[in-house]
Amino acid sequence: MSGPGNGTDGADGTEPTLPGTITGPKNAAPDSARRNKPRWDDLPIPDDTANLREGPDLHEQCLPLLPLIGAWRGTGEAVYPTIDGPYHFGQQLVFAHDGRPFVSYESRSWLLGPDGEVIRPAARETGFWRPQPDGTLEVLIVHATGIAEIYYGRARSLTSWEIETDVVARTVTAKEVAGAHRLYGLVDGGDLAYVDEREMMGQPKQPHLSALLHRIVG
Repeated sequence: MSGPGNGTDGADGTEPTLPGTITGPKNAAPDSARRNKPRWDDLPIPDDTANLREGPDLHEQCLPLLPLIGAWRGTGEAVYPTIDGPYHFGQQLVFAHDGRPFVSYESRSWLLGPDGEVIRPAARETGFWRPQPDGTLEVLIVHATGIAEIYYGRARSLTSWEIETDVVARTVTAKEVAGAHRLYGLVDGGDLAYVDEREMMGQPKQPHLSALLHRIVG
């Protein structure tokens, strides 16, 4: 669990080791253990933390999501029969908590050019991952494009999670989306990879997004 004093401080001054975490991935940001998401220090209630070394303890129900807590940044690819792609994008994911039995989630993306240059802001998502006592996951994700999704799923292992939509709602101006399926997992070196499959615009469910992200916080 998190919070000051938890884990084991090395006698040689190394960072504390937290139970269940992926310690010292080689390709994490060198200072990731000392960084956190921007926070409001004068908030009269506990603010979200994306660093398990700081803030309130992680709720026991959230322990299956412990390896996700942090901020992740990297690049990915978007493909689908109804778009001209593939498109390449940069992305940042933040998984944080405030000590209660849910994890907050935020995704920000930006479109990349052929030489990796940033062209413009792209997709945004926000939501909550809600682990249940029976091991299931309830996940709520809202897109800036007018789509709201409710997923159900579970942890497949200590370092992988699978969710699939039960309900998709959209505004009258949003594109048609019938369903989605996501698989997240930590891969060699501690990076976070995911694949998003979508059934939309009259097409059968198939891969739409994939990305490989490196830990920058936590």
